[in-house]
Amino acid sequence: MFRASSEPKPPAACGIVAGLATRRVSVTVVGSLNLDLVARAPRLPRSGETVGDAVFERVPGGKGANQAVAAARLGARTSMVGCVGRDDFARELVDALDRDGVRTDRVRAVDAPTGVAVIVVDATGENTIVVAPGANAHLTPELVEVTGADAVLCQLEVRLDAVATAAERAEGLFCLNAAPAQPLPPALVERADLVIANRYEAEALTGEPRLLAVTLGAEGAVLVEGGREVARASAPRVDAVDGTAAGDAFCAALVVSLLEQRPRDEALARACAAGALAASRFGAQPSLPTAAEVDGLPAG
Repeated sequence: MFRASSEPKPPAACGIVAGLATRRVSVTVVGSLNLDLVARAPRLPRSGETVGDAVFERVPGGKGANQAVAAARLGARTSMVGCVGRDDFARELVDALDRDGVRTDRVRAVDAPTGVAVIVVDATGENTIVVAPGANAHLTPELVEVTGADAVLCQLEVRLDAVATAAERAEGLFCLNAAPAQPLPPALVERADLVIANRYEAEALTGEPRLLAVTLGAEGAVLVEGGREVARASAPRVDAVDGTAAGDAFCAALVVSLLEQRPRDEALARACAAGALAASRFGAQPSLPTAAEVDGLPAG
């Protein structure tokens, strides 16, 4: 175990809207923790090309950790399940989760380097990402503890058998963000109460999700149930700066909003707003919005 933490206090900005829930909903995120090594460059390099005049920063990231921080800032009681190394990068990532009120007692230290993502972001917010998973590849089924959560949220930057175990052990909703794209067993897709994917990831799915949210970039998102569209939302207009964690913000906002029993069209609109806000700011976790910011953004 990397460290034990007591039940943290939520960030001050993260309140549940009165009348939508009688208690704070809870989310356990099973996924990756990476330190993002980010270079902001005028443009993305072509194959074999060197681009100068970049600005370098280290930013806490990883799809799992991003979604955990996003859920916490949106008001959910959030726990993180994942693996880090026994190095300075690990301390940096766990401290970042602690600051946002995410429980970290299920984050385990293993004998492997902490995961790293090398990211280049251009002046328009487009990016390229290369991930060295390191400790994330050591999240085995035996380390997956998800009891007591209203929803379990997974992505695909950790071992697939760990994701399958989280699905089996989830006591509430099991939500799967099918990213990065990879072949998935139909049984895993069909077990999920909610699958979130972009249009390309959705086309690659085998099996029929119970509820499928398809993100469409600047066009917004749609919610599909039984092959039929049941909700659609537009993306608010923002000046794109960095799209690194926009999808993670979307996922967390949709899951938290549905747990709060908001109408599906409202939940989808809030998810689009969260993604847009994240894309309008630099960095992964620093870009993730609070509930007040999401609800204060005009609809698309």
